[in-house]
Amino acid sequence: VRLVESGGGSVQAAGSLRLSCAASGYGHSNYYCMGWFRHSPGKGREGVADVSPNGFTRYIDSVKNRFTISRDNAKGNLYLQMNRMEHEDTAMYYCAAARFCPVTFGMESGYQNWGEGTQVTVSL
Repeated sequence: VRLVESGGGSVQAAGSLRLSCAASGYGHSNYYCMGWFRHSPGKGREGVADVSPNGFTRYIDSVKNRFTISRDNAKGNLYLQMNRMEHEDTAMYYCAAARFCPVTFGMESGYQNWGEGTQVTVSL
């Protein structure tokens, strides 16, 4: 499975960005759990959101009601719509795929495939 993120950039606080992840190299995308992680200096990598094959979504508390994860199984794409962004959202964002969604949200070891990341910077 190959994952390629896009859509990162710089935005002012309260602004919006939409990240995309193009997935290729596997034949049954409907059966993969897809997630977004982020890594900021001094904070380590954390799970932001994930979506199961049937569309069930989970979010870290700090982005609930601001971020929306979605997937287009026909195209093999994953998205993260980020609204009302905050300076604390500044990080490198990664797309990840897992055969099954980990029981524990944000468990990195549960994901087998990772993209290279896309940088998001939110200025005050």
